[in-house]
Amino acid sequence: MASKGDNVAVCNMKLERLLSMKGGKGQDSYANNSQAQAMHARSMLHLLEETLENVHLNSSASPPPFTAVDLGCSSGANTVHIIDFIVKHISKRFDSAGIDPPEFTAFFADLPSNDFNTLFQLLPPLVSNSCMEECLAADGNRSYFVAGVPGSFYRRLFPARTIDFFHSAFSLHWLSQVPESVTDRRSAAYNRGRVFIHGAGEKTTTAYKRQFQADLAEFLRARAAEVKRGGAMFLVCLGRTSLDPTDQGGAGLLFGTHFQDAWDDLVREGLVAAEKRDGFNIPVYAPSLQDFKEVVEANGSFAIEKLVVYKGGSPLVVSEPDDASEVGRAFASSCRSVAGVLVEAHIGEELSNELFSRVERRATSHAKDVLVNLQFFHIVASLSFT
Repeated sequence: MASKGDNVAVCNMKLERLLSMKGGKGQDSYANNSQAQAMHARSMLHLLEETLENVHLNSSASPPPFTAVDLGCSSGANTVHIIDFIVKHISKRFDSAGIDPPEFTAFFADLPSNDFNTLFQLLPPLVSNSCMEECLAADGNRSYFVAGVPGSFYRRLFPARTIDFFHSAFSLHWLSQVPESVTDRRSAAYNRGRVFIHGAGEKTTTAYKRQFQADLAEFLRARAAEVKRGGAMFLVCLGRTSLDPTDQGGAGLLFGTHFQDAWDDLVREGLVAAEKRDGFNIPVYAPSLQDFKEVVEANGSFAIEKLVVYKGGSPLVVSEPDDASEVGRAFASSCRSVAGVLVEAHIGEELSNELFSRVERRATSHAKDVLVNLQFFHIVASLSFT
């Protein structure tokens, strides 16, 4: 185990074994900092419903369980609410068609480092010894069987032709790795002086774009093997409205302003070496609509039912917008809940605390700008497999 300040280069580690949203139920945990994601997801439920209407219903006398998967489920309650919504909507479709609903199975999938224990504690109890109609009508209970699946969604996770519906929200912008050229001091893509690609050079952002598109191609290839004929996918990831990949939109403001400045503070104060800072890069890429579409069309396995850029809003939830200190805390907690694990692995717990305290102070002093300008856009894709 690395001690505080040990030279742990995140870019050279297996992100699959390290990357996770901050677990547990503490102040900086993802479970307590994902209310904005919940609001954004609720605002897109009508788009999810449209995709669910495209899923084929098995009308055989003894159908297999209807199987839904949430890829990149993380450890908060949002994934439970989404699976519950999917099961209830599909069950209503069966009922409207005059078909007895099958049993339902839900898989919660994320990297092995995900806090599955916290997630499973949030699951409502399964109603047993009851018919499906009673299960679905029982508030506060679960009408589906569950399992956790640890592994990267950039590879196969399930047997062929076993999944009816895939859902993934706020995950596909996370890359499988930081492009090697970005942290190679000999490379023209070396991201000197930065910890994210917002405002970086063209060669750096091109390396990120290529990594994103290569990852998405692997994702689609894996899902094309696993999904049943007549199945569908609903995908949501951070996106951008600008055609310029150096403008990463909301992600750029989250990781490229006060977070970046806090790293620079540590360097100026001699707490972190400049090379140490330059060895850290957030493995996130917010694609344009065209970036995403090119990969789906090149794959050729899925029909695009809908592909849009959707305004999600701010990632911050504050009860007192005029309270600058609350805004600063919310900004730092939001940033730490998604990037804190990587930061801590790179510079240790003590320096990580120093970093995020500076993030909070900087965001507090720019609270009004943070609230007005920190807005997320999402790529929303509804894909069907025939």
